[in-house]
Amino acid sequence: MLSQDKPNPKDSPQVPSSAPCQSILPTAPLPEAISQNIEAIIALHRRYEKDVPQHQRIVETVTAFFGRPAFLYSILLGIILWVTPNVLPRRLGLSRFDPPPFSWLQFSLTAGSLLVTTGVLIKQERQEKLAEQRAQLSLQLNLLSEQKIAKLIALVEELREDIPNVKNRSDPQAQIMKEAVDPQAILDALEDTLASELANFQNKKTLDQ
Repeated sequence: MLSQDKPNPKDSPQVPSSAPCQSILPTAPLPEAISQNIEAIIALHRRYEKDVPQHQRIVETVTAFFGRPAFLYSILLGIILWVTPNVLPRRLGLSRFDPPPFSWLQFSLTAGSLLVTTGVLIKQERQEKLAEQRAQLSLQLNLLSEQKIAKLIALVEELREDIPNVKNRSDPQAQIMKEAVDPQAILDALEDTLASELANFQNKKTLDQ
C-alpha cells in the first residue's frame, strides 16, 4: 500500500484570524501656495496676539469659562446652596443669613452679571478688531484680483487682435470687462438703489394704510 503524506498542521504557516487589517492611506503634501497662505494667516494671528496686554489675556481666559456648561451648573448649585438654608424652618437650627426676598442674592447676581457682561464685551471688542482687519485684507485682495483679471482680459484681447489666423470680431462684453471697476462707483450705485427701494417700500406701506 502506498502511504499518503498528510500535511502536518504544525508545518503549515498559521495566520492569526484576529489580526487587524490596517490600511495606511498615503497623504499627499499640500501645494506650496496653500502652505504659504496658511503660514501667512498664522503669522497674522501671531502678530495680533503678541500685542495683547497680559491683563487682557487674564480677563479673556476667565471670560472663556463663562461660555461653558460648567459655569451654568456652578451658578445653579450656588443659588441652591444659598436659598436652601434661608427657606427651611427655623427649628432645624440653620441660621438665615439672607431671608426672602434674598436681597444679598439679588445684589450678588447683579454684580456678577455686570462683571460677566463687561468681560464678554472686552473679548468681543478684540475679536471685532481682528475681524475688521480680515475684512480689510479680503477687500484689498479682492480689488487686486479684480484688477489682475481685467488686465489679463485686456492682454488676451490684444493677443487675439494680433493673431492673423483668428477672426477679428467685436466683443462688447470683453471691452467692458477689461476695464477695472471703480469700487466707489459701485458703492454709490448700491446706496442709491437701496435708498430708492426703501423709499418705494415706505410709500407703498403708506398707501396700504
